[in-house]
Amino acid sequence: MRKRREDVEQTRQRIVEAAVELHGSVGPVNTTFSAVAELAGVQRSTIYRHFPDEAALFGACTSHWLASHPWPRPDDWRREPDPATRLERALTELYGYYDANAQMLANSFRDIEVMPAFVGEFMRAQLQNMHTALVEAWPEDARDRHLMVAIAHAIDFRAWQSLSSQSLATELAAQIMTDMVAGSVQARTSRT
Repeated sequence: MRKRREDVEQTRQRIVEAAVELHGSVGPVNTTFSAVAELAGVQRSTIYRHFPDEAALFGACTSHWLASHPWPRPDDWRREPDPATRLERALTELYGYYDANAQMLANSFRDIEVMPAFVGEFMRAQLQNMHTALVEAWPEDARDRHLMVAIAHAIDFRAWQSLSSQSLATELAAQIMTDMVAGSVQARTSRT
């Protein structure tokens, strides 16, 4: 019985790893149960015995991938009281995360509308938590729509992609974006 349980678990693990690999290479929208079965070396029906539907496979795939690729932790950033320093630290960590996981994240953001809703909700919640941690560092009189939009843009994966396309080191990209946000705040406060 124990050997059978181990075999079942190993098969399940191969299926999940195959799905993760395909999501990273061709993207979720182009990942089919047939392709997962072929890569995992199992029959398509075997996948359905482990995962009754696409949402169940996505859940296992997402959990597996996130266990070894956790998002940066905004609570760690909150220890830094200076808003610009906090932002630069956060962006350095976030851009490093984006860089290390660029293909998977590009595919995931591109295909977010076809994935189960919980994946998009999770990603939006992660970004919202980051946004809140960064906005709350600024003085209340600076927390206007400009700041909200500037920080939302700074943490957006596509903003990182744009900076990355300029062959910037992670630290320099984070510094440039921090300077843009801080400069915007300073320009507005000096006008009042």
